[in-house]
Amino acid sequence: MEEKKNYPRISMVVPFFNEGENIQELYQSLIETLKKLNTTYEMIFIDDGSFDNTYKILTELYQKDENIQLIKLKKNFGQTAALQAGFDVAQGEIIISMDGDLQHDPKDIPKLLSKFEEGYDIVSGWRKERRDHLLFRRLPSMVANRIMRFLSGVKIHDFGTTFKAYKKKAIKGLQLYGELHRFIPALISRTGVKIAEVPIKNIVRKKGKSKYSLSRVKRVLFDLLTVKFIISFIDRPLQLFGLVGLGFGGIGFTIAFILTLGFYFFEWSIRDNLGNLVLSIFLMILGVQFVMTGLLAEIISRIYFVTHKAKIYSIEEVKFHREERSIKSE
Repeated sequence: MEEKKNYPRISMVVPFFNEGENIQELYQSLIETLKKLNTTYEMIFIDDGSFDNTYKILTELYQKDENIQLIKLKKNFGQTAALQAGFDVAQGEIIISMDGDLQHDPKDIPKLLSKFEEGYDIVSGWRKERRDHLLFRRLPSMVANRIMRFLSGVKIHDFGTTFKAYKKKAIKGLQLYGELHRFIPALISRTGVKIAEVPIKNIVRKKGKSKYSLSRVKRVLFDLLTVKFIISFIDRPLQLFGLVGLGFGGIGFTIAFILTLGFYFFEWSIRDNLGNLVLSIFLMILGVQFVMTGLLAEIISRIYFVTHKAKIYSIEEVKFHREERSIKSE
């Protein structure tokens, strides 16, 4: 009988990008909180292609603390890819993700963990009292959160925060793309998991430069559409494209039918209604195109589920204290 490996109960997954000024303080706060929990833990730190002294500081911490597992990505792939790299190697029963910029307070970790005792699979932080800039951060976030609640049916207030806790069985196997990390509860909701949220502190950045800009709003809006498609139609895309196609085709056919009745029974002139005739033909062709796109998407969807194993990140170096947890560089 194979011997069961002694895995930690908690895996902290923290991505860093040019956060050299914040690492030491965050590390000390994490250690203080995790030690008070009286449980086993690991800290998976991911350097997402930083060009400051981030990796140097992380390496120094790794050499002093055997609970740290360190991953260096070959370039800046973005927060979603960095989190995916951490999720892929995390072995804790509970996986907790958070930012590396000190805007999340590790002292809120016990709040997240307490909800698991009530039977939840995912616990999301809720920045109930936002302290960010109203126009650039709070207002876009409020709009995006309301849209996502409507589209996904997941009744949480704050999809955007990275500070979330997951049972390993809920998060393992999830493949993230774009900037979908903020919508993980919505993505996983289609599997029937139980989701809760708890209020957390929203700390204003004191050191370093924010990576957020208004250009991200556009990407978030497109991701909202992507998430809705994944939740509702990823395994049955014809239901979406076919419905749109039937709508366009139906309107086109109705116009053509009315023109036909007018021609035979009311002496309508084809020349006088040429524009309407062209419109009806265009709509019917468009409807057929949407249906065909839906059929093609059905085939692609099946291939996706069977063969999709591509990674969205590339690893330059890993430093793991446990040999059995080492992974090959991609």
